[in-house]
Amino acid sequence: MLIREILEKIEEDTLSRYAFLSKNATRPKGDEKDPVRTDFMRDRDRIIHSKAFRRLKHKTQVFFSPGGDHYRTRMTHTLEVSQIARTIAKALLLNEDLTEAIALGHDLGHTPFGHAGEKILNEKSKKGFKHWVQSLRVVDVIEKDGKGLNLTNQVRDGIVKHSKGRGAIIPKDKSNLANTLEGQIVRIADIIAYVNHDIDDAVRASIIKESDIPKDISDVLGNSHAQRIATMVKSVIKDTQDKNYEFISMEEDVLEALNKLRDFLFEHVYYSDRVMSEVKKSEKILSDLFDYFMEHPDLIEKHYSDDIETVVVDYISGMTDRFALNLYQKIFLPKPWEGG
Repeated sequence: MLIREILEKIEEDTLSRYAFLSKNATRPKGDEKDPVRTDFMRDRDRIIHSKAFRRLKHKTQVFFSPGGDHYRTRMTHTLEVSQIARTIAKALLLNEDLTEAIALGHDLGHTPFGHAGEKILNEKSKKGFKHWVQSLRVVDVIEKDGKGLNLTNQVRDGIVKHSKGRGAIIPKDKSNLANTLEGQIVRIADIIAYVNHDIDDAVRASIIKESDIPKDISDVLGNSHAQRIATMVKSVIKDTQDKNYEFISMEEDVLEALNKLRDFLFEHVYYSDRVMSEVKKSEKILSDLFDYFMEHPDLIEKHYSDDIETVVVDYISGMTDRFALNLYQKIFLPKPWEGG
């Protein structure tokens, strides 16, 4: 037997009956099987080696182009989501490789300057803009110079259904959830990761103190970064098991506290004066760049669509913070006079 076949047999023998097995993976286009890696292992590797993944290290999570070494970026957020998601998948005996691949690819289409960039592109583009839709476009169309990564349909489904915005963490309409439990894990791991690391970063930036978190939230979730994550992860595992794997869920009291914690962050961090003052600046940068390239699409080297607006959105959403800043300076700011 090939190593891949052995790994697929191990999955079949050891994973839960609710897990999505690698042997059942499908792709939009045919692809020869790898002798060593399962299909979901290959997807993970394709994502990690992509250009879009490497750019995540210079994209904003909350704080724009942070000077400190310890603030999160979109890359570190992605890695934290991946580790939380893998822990839940392993505990539930679900497919860890599928879960990891979705987690690593879930934010590939995110804009520079975080959700401020997403807001501007959504307003400027006639078609609207959602980073989870763009993430799917990145892996389907943009990567490998327009060839795409040909990821499995199961990973693609998890990527495009991972986000909830400010909507329900676990929606009543389950059609909004990923088709696999592994994809649903990433959706909830995403929010577990960001509410906790955003608190950590906001405390580091002296925007809030740990003690500012309301007591009714701390009493349920805990009083530290580690306690909160442990509480949420254990709650997801227990409640999903209690509900017989109907969907990935969370105990009601923990879910209520998580929703309150998210609301607290929006009020005291994301919409704080210090963060919003930078948001306005970044919105102007991307708005001006969008208008400029709509008038000069010929300056964009690579086009992955015949529609000019799509070309511009692809280009701007793929930028890192520092690339957008440098480009804005080059186009719009006066240069020092060097004449004699």
